[in-house]
Amino acid sequence: MLSRLSRLPLPAALAVCAVPVVGLLAVAAFAPLPFVIAQPGLTADVLGDRDGKAVIAVDGAPTRATRGQLRMTTIQATGPSTTVTLPHLVDNWFDTTRAVMPKSSVYSSGGTDKEIEAHNLEEMAKSQSTATDAALGFLHKNPEDVRVRLNLADVGGPSAGLLFSLGIVDKLDGDGSGGDLTGGRTIAGTGTISAGGRVGPVGGVALKTQAARRDGATVFLVPKDECSDARSELPAGLRLIPVGTLTDAVESLRSLDRGGAVPSC
Repeated sequence: MLSRLSRLPLPAALAVCAVPVVGLLAVAAFAPLPFVIAQPGLTADVLGDRDGKAVIAVDGAPTRATRGQLRMTTIQATGPSTTVTLPHLVDNWFDTTRAVMPKSSVYSSGGTDKEIEAHNLEEMAKSQSTATDAALGFLHKNPEDVRVRLNLADVGGPSAGLLFSLGIVDKLDGDGSGGDLTGGRTIAGTGTISAGGRVGPVGGVALKTQAARRDGATVFLVPKDECSDARSELPAGLRLIPVGTLTDAVESLRSLDRGGAVPSC
């Protein structure tokens, strides 16, 4: 026996077959996907003030008046509960000022929006403590004698660790001979830091270079393992310096100010 569909004219049969396919494509197009849309975020000068308070405050040791800026960088991403669909990806995929990133790479802790925000703020607090340990260790100063307070609690995540450490070094020691570690420049960068001074990767560096240049930076310190990512959308006028440790970063900035050899990506 022939089915009813087989007795239809061919174009009609194809049209009938296409209905469920179109329906499936429509469902797929608007199904939530495990991605976020990110763009350049804020930057903040760790040598300056935030909400009327010095970002870096030191007790127990004299500090220097600094010139120049050390700007930590961020990305701004759609929230963990925001639905991202295929049309969103298509709209943003070829926009060089935005990036499509796996949700797990931005919100690795999972959970609700509030839980993720709390986790990120906790990571920032840990990063500030570790950055202090790294800087004081580099300067051979006793943390029981020198106490550092970092006032930048409203930005989440650990990726400002390197810049915090550099800011502490500049406040306490500068370039080691009385000058500024920045050489009066606007320096930006990103990178986690361990208590021993090792710099780690963070993700989103191409967007962070755009934020840095937008806010006046001419030099960007990047974890050396992320050089290729940083180069991918590098803004004109921004120089990349790869670093693997806090010592690398300090020595590179001191050499830059003296006109010496500086590593590049």
